[in-house]
Amino acid sequence: MNNKPLWQPSQEYIESTRLYQWMEQLGYSDYDKFFDDSTRDISWFWGEVEKELGIEWIQPYENVLNLSEGIKYPDWYEGGQINIIQTVLDKWAKNPETADQLAIIWESEDGEIRKYTYADISSWVNRVAQGLKNQGIEKGDRICIYMPMIPETAVAILAAGKIGAIFSPAFSGYGAEALATRVDAAQAKMLITADGFLRRNKVIKMKEEVDKVVDMTSSIEKVVVVRRLNREIPWSEGIDMDWAELESTEVTDVKTEVMESSDPLMLIYTSGTTGKPKGAVHTHSGFPIKAALDVGIGMDLKQSDRLLWVADMGWLTGPVILFGSLLNGATAVFYEGSPDYPNPDRLWKLAADHQVTHLGVSPTLIRSLMKQEDFHEMNYDLTNLRVFTSTGEPWNSESWVWLFEKIGNSQIPIINYAGGTEISGGILTNVLVKAITPITFNSPVPGMDVHVLSETGDSVQNSLGELSMKKPWVGMTKGFWQERERYEQSYWNRWQDTWVHGDWAIVDEDGFWTITGRSDDTLNIAGKRLGPSEMEAVLQKHECVLEAATIGVPDDVKGVAPVCFVVLHPGSLESDDIKSELLDLIGLHMGKAMRPKSIYFVAELPKTKNGKVLRRAIRAAYLNLESGDLSSLENPDAIENIRLLDSIIK
Repeated sequence: MNNKPLWQPSQEYIESTRLYQWMEQLGYSDYDKFFDDSTRDISWFWGEVEKELGIEWIQPYENVLNLSEGIKYPDWYEGGQINIIQTVLDKWAKNPETADQLAIIWESEDGEIRKYTYADISSWVNRVAQGLKNQGIEKGDRICIYMPMIPETAVAILAAGKIGAIFSPAFSGYGAEALATRVDAAQAKMLITADGFLRRNKVIKMKEEVDKVVDMTSSIEKVVVVRRLNREIPWSEGIDMDWAELESTEVTDVKTEVMESSDPLMLIYTSGTTGKPKGAVHTHSGFPIKAALDVGIGMDLKQSDRLLWVADMGWLTGPVILFGSLLNGATAVFYEGSPDYPNPDRLWKLAADHQVTHLGVSPTLIRSLMKQEDFHEMNYDLTNLRVFTSTGEPWNSESWVWLFEKIGNSQIPIINYAGGTEISGGILTNVLVKAITPITFNSPVPGMDVHVLSETGDSVQNSLGELSMKKPWVGMTKGFWQERERYEQSYWNRWQDTWVHGDWAIVDEDGFWTITGRSDDTLNIAGKRLGPSEMEAVLQKHECVLEAATIGVPDDVKGVAPVCFVVLHPGSLESDDIKSELLDLIGLHMGKAMRPKSIYFVAELPKTKNGKVLRRAIRAAYLNLESGDLSSLENPDAIENIRLLDSIIK
């Protein structure tokens, strides 16, 4: 790939990181040797991980790993008893030296700010936990969390875990049908929600959607409502309950429930892009430990550091922020609202005002900020900021370099981080003890035995293949909720004892990895496989192009032909000349055989509320096919505009 590193850590910097200091404690000075051993002897590695993170066990485990049921069903920390909330919260709240340290800072879109120490959160969680018990919630019951990013969301999750209930977070932007599908699949006994929240100064109603869900499902016995906006809402006596009543309960008999190591903590559903949503089951000793490793040791989040990552608790990033921060004794900074409202500089203002050390972004967000503001002169003090993190989609070079140079002053590393809901975090990352190049990953996450596999199942370099894992890891989903066969078919049916993740990837001879897109998005053009993001990156090289999306459509000659949708920069006018230049650009960079069948200019691309472009929705609209679940769509008008192109096709 011949990517030139733009960020190179000094030896002094390397030695200052948690990763290096931990390696040194274990007798390593060479990262590559350490990484190899982390995947060669996974029992040793994950035993050392839990020790480094200071996990508190109620009863110590007997074995780190038992594979008697095979690689698909590993039993981690066998024989151990635990409740992860004890380490996440009680460990810090009961220590006089850390009790008054900030655990959560929250800012609303309209500027309200609240701050809570570990002692504050611990006391609050105990009251809510008692309230849940008083409402009949028991160990193993499922509680659906349908909430905006407010402090009560974190408290509800921690309180559920404390009493042994299983929390199931759902995206705050879901409509009733999508939410009901998840509630019904989980057979949730309680649903915790809010009356609504603000996004771009508009009220997003939640309680009304929940009422529809209650009518559509049969398992909900109680709906708890946080009065976030204090608006008038419908109320059903006997079912609805005010959060204020739940949290004002006198604490009498609440205690931290003793859990087996393999007991579920979280049931989180995928977005359901194909078929019904899949319920990933995550345990007390799985997801939190993996999240804390990735965020604490991988991203160098230290005690008292502050992590701001604009996300939603219904996507995995939200729980990763919460557990990754608190398990490491750091501060989670929550923001409720749009990161570019009321002004494009809102994100940088948040980072400066709250002295953020670690800032999570998405490539889509950065591309949108690039077009709105001239950042040659930054008016915000970002001297506390040490790390950018990014996940969810591939970068293009222009936006990566803009963030690195214009915002980070060519000093702040960008940790590209890719994984998934079923992973509990990351597969690939940028570790801070190695050089970083634009858009790539410089390593798998330690402990992840990652390979790029060809069609014959062989590990390959410099060739597009399936991103796969050949050994289990802590945090691997404990199957799908009540769907054992579907779990095995989803990840284990390609090659024996190999997890196939569903991403196309390339690794070069220098050890830099690139994810080119979902393998189910991949185009097979006359026998040549193409990740759509590769073509999109070429289109974005043109000075007039802001964003692009590529889909595959049936073609009589090639089998599949690419069709591209392009959003131009403001001020750039649509023309046949630009279209011709884009076709030539793809021919130049990818070969004439890869030239798209058509290029269309559109005002916007359809995206989820967390910034992912929905290629499947574009393809369905363009070909007049069934679109499937579009409940996570931010801008449905973009789909309608693409449907209008149907007349052009014909």
